Amino acid sequence: MSVSSHSDQTDTFLAVRPRLFAVAYRMLGTVSDTEDILQEAFLRWQSAPVSEIRDATGYLVRVTTRLCLDQLKSARARRETYPGEWLPEPLLTEDSTERLDHDVSVALLLALERLTPLERAAFLLHDVFDSSYEEVAAALGRSAGTCRQLAARARKNVQQARPRAPVPAEEGQEITLAFFHAAKTGDTGSLARLLSKDVRLISDGGGKVMAALNPIKGLDRVVRLLEGISRKTGAEPPRQWRHCVLNGLPAILSREPDGILQATSVEIRDGLITHIYVTRNPDKTAHLVQALPLPE
Repeated sequence: MSVSSHSDQTDTFLAVRPRLFAVAYRMLGTVSDTEDILQEAFLRWQSAPVSEIRDATGYLVRVTTRLCLDQLKSARARRETYPGEWLPEPLLTEDSTERLDHDVSVALLLALERLTPLERAAFLLHDVFDSSYEEVAAALGRSAGTCRQLAARARKNVQQARPRAPVPAEEGQEITLAFFHAAKTGDTGSLARLLSKDVRLISDGGGKVMAALNPIKGLDRVVRLLEGISRKTGAEPPRQWRHCVLNGLPAILSREPDGILQATSVEIRDGLITHIYVTRNPDKTAHLVQALPLPE
């Protein structure tokens, strides 16, 4: 194959790459694994009989989906023994709407985790990326009828995770910043006004750093936890932190007193925080280091 042909192949792949990233990230829930999958897809694309491929996008989506299914076999085994709660790797979505043009909320990704790999793939390809059942069947190596059933079962299971009306950006930022300050200073009165009665806090340390092993449920328990952490860490905000948007949710990136880069995102409904997601596992936040400003 000539150099120009290789160049054309590369250009084609780069044009489709945003869609492939969107498929793989929703399938796997991790940025690092997604990047590995895309690298492998690119290598396979380079050796593919391009002259015989009529639909490059469809071909690359099929390759990426199958690679993800293989990856999920080992990923599911690892997650069965994962220490504590598992959260997807937080993804900055402030400037990436062009590559993630559908919901990537933590709630949806956690709902997808409860599906079988084939259900997840069928649902994403058909319901999220608008592939026909015939195209889904080609990607999964199953009949169109089977794929229709897989997607239907998945759709029923993720229905409650569908995003509600998004919170206006300014409101989300205001509530998140107020929560961050109250949590770091131990202001229990402000926390009680910001959190819903049935608030849930989920933290992921991956067994490598301190984190709650189980979800913390209810206003009183969450407030007590946050107030206790504040007392242990000096009752003041860390020097390094910034507001951002992670997986479509208002969030804070912060360098904690123990040196850990922490990603905290919140779900807000009717002006109150209903869910708090705290990712502390260093393996899941390493790609966010450059997004944190240097200390003053």
